[in-house]
Parts: sequence; C-alpha cells; structure tokens
Amino acid sequence: MIPVQESYFALIGFGADGWGRALLIATGMTCAVAVAGFLLGSAIGSLIAWAKLSGSFVLRRIGTAYTTVLRGIPDLLVIYLFYFGGSAALGTVAGFFGADGFIGMPAFVTGVLAIGIVSGAYQAEVLRGAFLATPRGEIEAAKAVGMRNWTAFRRIIAPLVLRLALPGIGNTWQLVLKETALISVTGLVELLRQSQIAAGSTRRPFEFYLTAILLYLAITWISTLLFRRAEARTMLGVRRSI
Repeated sequence: MIPVQESYFALIGFGADGWGRALLIATGMTCAVAVAGFLLGSAIGSLIAWAKLSGSFVLRRIGTAYTTVLRGIPDLLVIYLFYFGGSAALGTVAGFFGADGFIGMPAFVTGVLAIGIVSGAYQAEVLRGAFLATPRGEIEAAKAVGMRNWTAFRRIIAPLVLRLALPGIGNTWQLVLKETALISVTGLVELLRQSQIAAGSTRRPFEFYLTAILLYLAITWISTLLFRRAEARTMLGVRRSI
C-alpha cells in the first residue's frame, strides 16, 4: 500500500507528529537574534555616526573605514570570521589553562556580534544622513537661548534626528531580520535551520520552506506596523504645527 501523507496542517500543527512547536521556538530564536543584533548595531552605529561627524580627522577616518569595509564585504564572511576567529581565540585562551581540543564560539553570540557589527555600519550612515538633514536653524536657536550641548542634544537634536532616521532604521531592521537566516551556518537552530531539519526529516521541503516564508512575512508585517506607528507618533507635533 502507498502510505498516505499527512496533511499540511497536521504537518505544521501541534500534534504528536507536528512541527508547530519547534517552528515557533525557532521563530522566537530568530527574533531574539535579530533584536539583540539590531540593538548592538544601534549602539555601534551611533558611535560611528558621531565619529564621522566629529571635528577629529582621525575619528572621521576610522568611521569611514568602518562603514566602507563592513558594507563592502559579504555578511556571511563576517559570520565565518567571528565564528572561526572567535573559536580560535577561545581555544588559545583555554590552552593556557591546559585545555585541549576545539572550543566552538557560541552560535547565538556569533550571530548577535556579526549582525550587530554589520548593521552598525548601515545604521551609522542612516543616522549621519538624518543629522545632516536636520535644519540648522533648530540647532542655532538652541544655542541662542543658552542651552548646554547635552541639553540641546537631548531636547532638540536627538528627537529631530530620530524623526528623520526612522524610515531608514526600519529598512535596516528588515535587513537584519533577513540576515538571521545566515546564522544557520553556525548550527544555531533559528527559523531557516529548523525548516531545513524538518524538511530533511519528513522529505516535505516545500511545505516547511513555505511555512518559513509565511512566518518571515508575518514578522515583517508586524515590524512594519510598529515602525509606521512610531513614525506617525514622531510626526504628531509637526502635523499639528502645519
């Protein structure tokens, strides 16, 4: 007799033979890596943007070199660099304490570092462009009323830069979300890796890759809504003043 294949919904469901729970856990891992890497990239991007806008020639060159290199090499190479380079460093340190053998860099840490450093280069350019697009009159007015630099930055410059940078930051988040699929090469069981495992186990690749597409699109859709709400909130004062 020819075995009857399970239906699609039974295959991705939460029954005894379903992969629903594993896929949801993997989706959570994808979101965790993306959020952690994005936040790290925001911190790095802010520092690099500040360096590129500073009056120091050395800092500007360092910032330019950072963004040029990280945006010019494939993201997968950065992941390999951190995974194998980090593993080699851990092995060297462990060797001083008498340990022997290969010590792998944690896949989650590798993913967060690689995504954070790469996205930091893109976020730096977004923030730099937003600062340069900020009306000079706003900054000059803050100085004219005697605001200190930190006060002017917190009350005037930062809100204006954030308002202008949000669309670009939203696009960078979408790139970060897609980059998490590359972390599967390190063995981290995120959404794409879990789909590969399920497809290999059941020999039903189409169903699981289709499910992965739908889950990625769901995350993207939710993210887009959140960023649109954030953009609308930052524009409230502008709309009222028009």
